[in-house]
Order: sequence, then structure tokens, then C-alpha cells
Amino acid sequence: MLRFVFFLLPFFGTAQGGSFAKLGVNYGTLGNDLPSAAHSIELLQSLHAGAVKIYDANPAILRALAGTRLRVCIMVPNQVFPSLAANQSLADAWLAANLLPFYPQTRIRFLLVGNEILSDYSISSTWPSLVPAMANLHRALRARSIRNVKIGTTLAMDALKTSFPPSAGQFRDDIADAVIRPLLRFADRTSSFYFVDVYPYFAWASSPSSISLDYALFRGNSATNYLDPGTKLTYTNLLDQMLDSVVAAMAKLGFGGVRLAIAETGWPNAGDLDQIGANIYNAATYNRNLARRLSERPALGTPARPGEVMPVFIFALYNENQKPGSGTERHWGLLYPNATRVYEVDLTGRLPDAGYGPLPPPGNNKPYKGKIWCVFGRRGKSVNATAVGSAIAYACGQGKGTCDAIQPGGPCYRPDSLTAHASYAFNSYWQQFRRSGGTCYFNGLAVQAAQDPSKSDTLFFLLSNITFDIENMN
Repeated sequence: MLRFVFFLLPFFGTAQGGSFAKLGVNYGTLGNDLPSAAHSIELLQSLHAGAVKIYDANPAILRALAGTRLRVCIMVPNQVFPSLAANQSLADAWLAANLLPFYPQTRIRFLLVGNEILSDYSISSTWPSLVPAMANLHRALRARSIRNVKIGTTLAMDALKTSFPPSAGQFRDDIADAVIRPLLRFADRTSSFYFVDVYPYFAWASSPSSISLDYALFRGNSATNYLDPGTKLTYTNLLDQMLDSVVAAMAKLGFGGVRLAIAETGWPNAGDLDQIGANIYNAATYNRNLARRLSERPALGTPARPGEVMPVFIFALYNENQKPGSGTERHWGLLYPNATRVYEVDLTGRLPDAGYGPLPPPGNNKPYKGKIWCVFGRRGKSVNATAVGSAIAYACGQGKGTCDAIQPGGPCYRPDSLTAHASYAFNSYWQQFRRSGGTCYFNGLAVQAAQDPSKSDTLFFLLSNITFDIENMN
């Protein structure tokens, strides 16, 4: 077990001489209001991050990172890696264009091939290309005598078919032998990692009545601890429990010694009305406690791997307003787009709770019981009318009779305005499809409301500050 500690210490520091382990941060760019790359790197340094993970080989970001002490993780986009698997010369060319211009001035240490591809069944035909692409990139690195860049891929927890209890962890049948076993063999041979995206928030939010919130936020006690009946190991928090289910799954394939790295973890600071526990209080608590836990020396590790140190990247640097999906998707940031902090957090883990100021009390730690409507709403922002029309057309084109009531002569045709029709269409679509994955988003044109807009002033207030791009009104 000592090899885990001593090999990984160079990545995240030691406790010697007052230096502490530092968390990495995921730096996404799905926002139209984010600071520049150069300013973002300054902000990362002000947060005392130890590393940064980016979702492509963004030249502006990689240039801004040159000369800093931040360790860097680059991702190869999902649409790119199949070609790298098919042709060694293409892998060489990708490396020459995307890594070599910045290395070693930029401290690139990880190269991740694809992002959660085994969660996307629409690209299942590319899954067999994953490990060959990694192997070709590894050969390209070795040909240039680059040995300090580790290659992996990020996988979500849904790569497991069983995760509870931790000792029962097992990979899905469709990928275990076809993809995961070769992946683990590659990681073991190259001394790399199994990179997992692990979110206690989602596990807790899916079953808040059976999982303690304190257990998910590293605030558990003897009453909330969990004893695994298979290993007799005691778990004090949900993150360790989830990680050890991956350890058990790897062991069942004969690779129980492959090291873990956490590519993404965190807690949302806000969300939709129907999303429980997404608030600043919980997000700050989770990330502060995570940082404090990882700063412990000797390292705590997990019950199945005591003493192990692993690279860990918090998600995310910013709240990103162009991320699709439910409301939490746009609210994982440590920072708002205006560069102010959503809450204070010391990523070195040194600051005790008493050193922080008060947090806003959590207001949604219990399921919302009221009714919810999905309405048009972009408070205080200019809106492209063509985009609204396209969103209405999409909503009305789904389901059966979704927008019959706002057709000429229909009972909800009046008021005959773009905004009123948008609210009806969005809500009609959402009420039909929310249980099958439909979201109240519509490219940022929709919001959830707790009051029926047809029977109150809610719609008026939501729309009162909307202005339209006149050039697109015709």
C-alpha cells in the first residue's frame, strides 16, 4: 500500500515544511459570460488550487498556464479519439498539435481520452476504440521520451451495475470484459489511474429518506456510519463508500491494485425547485470537508485502501450558464462568472470551520411538495425572438396535442404574444416529458415557477424586464 502514497505525493504535495495537499479544479467553458483564460488562471491560483482539468486542448488556456505551478489535465474530445485509435500517425499528429506546443512550460500531467463515453449508448460503436486510442497516444508520448504524462479516461459511476454494499461492486456486463478489463490492464501496465466521476450528491438526492445528508457531507457520526456486511469495513461517509465499490469491481476483474483518481466531484450550489439539497450551504460544507479530509497526513484513504493519496478535481470553477439539462447543471461553480466567490473555501484544507463566515441557511434539504410550472423567463436579459420561436416549435413538435390550445381559436390563444405562447408551450412539453428526462431549460429561455402563471402575476413579473433583439423580430 505504501506505493500509493509515495508515488502520488509529487502530484499533490506533502505535509513536510508546511505544504499541504491541494485539490484540483475542473475548468469548463460552457458559458457566454466567463472571464478570459488568463484571468481564470489567476483566479485558480487565488483559490490555491493545485491542479486544473480542462475539457479540450484549449490553446488560450494552455498558454495562460505556462510557467505556473498548476498541474494540468487535458481531455481528448469524444468525437476525436476513434480516429486516434485507427491510425498511429493521427495520434502522433494530435499530440504534436495539441500537447507539444505547450509542454513542458505548461505542466501537463494527465491526458484523458474521452469523457464518460461508457454512459452514452448513442456512441457505443466507438467504445472498442477507447483503449487502442489510449495505447496509440501512449506510444506517441514514449517516442518523444515523455514519461510523466499519464493517460486515462473518465468514467461515471454508472459503469457499475452494482455498487451497494461496496464489497458487491461490479461492472456492467456489456462493458466489463469488452472495455473495462483492457482499460484496467492498460492502466496497470502504464502505472496510470482509473479516473472516476463520483458525486455523492446524486446518490443522496435519489434516496434522501434512506441516506443521511450528514453522511453525504462528511458530517456523519456513529449513528450514520455503515458497516459493509461482506468486508466488515466501517464507512463514515458516502464518498468512501462509492469509491470502494469501484475498488471491489476492479478486484473482481483481477486488477484490484489499479490506482483511483477522482476526475470530478462536488455539490451543486443551486438548482430547480424540484431538486433537493442543491444550495450554497451544502456545497460549501461538502467541498470544505473534502479539502480538509484530503489534507490529512498521514493520508486517510478509504476503508478498503487506507493511506492512499489520489488526485482529486472539484467540479467546477464557474457556474456555466450554457450547460444544458436541469438547473443543477449550471450551478456547480466555486465562482460566479463575475469572478466573485459563491462561498469561501480553502482548497488546501487548512482553514477550520471557525475561520469561515456564516453561510445562508439551506432552504431545500427536504423534497419540494408544491406544484411547479415551466415558463418563459430571462429576467433582465435581451432575447433573440428567432430563438424563442424555434424553442416554441420544438416544444410543440413533441408529444400529442402539446400546443393545440394556443392555435388560433384555441382556449389559450390569447394573449397572442410570443412570450405567452412560449410559456404555454414550454409548460405543456415539460408536464408531458419531465418524468422521462425532459427539462425546463430550452437553451436558457425557461425557468421553473411555483405559481400558476395563468392565475397570477408570476408571468408578468418574469417577463417585465425582457427586451427582444429587434433585428430578429421579422
